[in-house]
Amino acid sequence: MKEKNKLVFDIVIRYALLILVALPNLFLFYLIFTPLTAWPVFFLLNFFYDALLVSGRIIIINRVIPIELIQACIAGAAYYLLFILNLATRDIKTKKRIIMLLWAFGTFLLLNILRIFFLSLIAVSGSSFFDITHRVFWYVLSTVFVVVIWFAEVKIFKIKATPFYSDLKFLSGKRRGKRKKRR
Repeated sequence: MKEKNKLVFDIVIRYALLILVALPNLFLFYLIFTPLTAWPVFFLLNFFYDALLVSGRIIIINRVIPIELIQACIAGAAYYLLFILNLATRDIKTKKRIIMLLWAFGTFLLLNILRIFFLSLIAVSGSSFFDITHRVFWYVLSTVFVVVIWFAEVKIFKIKATPFYSDLKFLSGKRRGKRKKRR
């Protein structure tokens, strides 16, 4: 019985953490990932143009073209979704979970920096394809990034449990396909 209580406590802690981190409005993700996104994009753009970083999230190219990294560019919700998928998956030791989160966040950060850099190059060139490329990158590619990162994590870290479902299955008493007999 103690083991079951410990496992239930683990579930309560993981889901409470999911709720707490989301408050207020994913602030924590934007606080951490805005500078981690803006600075590398600025440095990359500075190799090709005269770039200036203003207010930590506006990059001015050649003193004329502003590129503002709004919250949607930072994609805090995507980081939160990766966080949810990781914390809503049972049977992962704490150290492994931290490594998984760092890997997922680092991979998404790198892809997001490259996405913003590529879109910035298109914007600066004055291409008429900027708007459609931006929309495709935002609506399709960001989602694909998260899905691919999660499936890569499952394969790399050999995850057997399913987010949410494995916890619900445990809480309902249906572990490993066996049902408890009721008398």
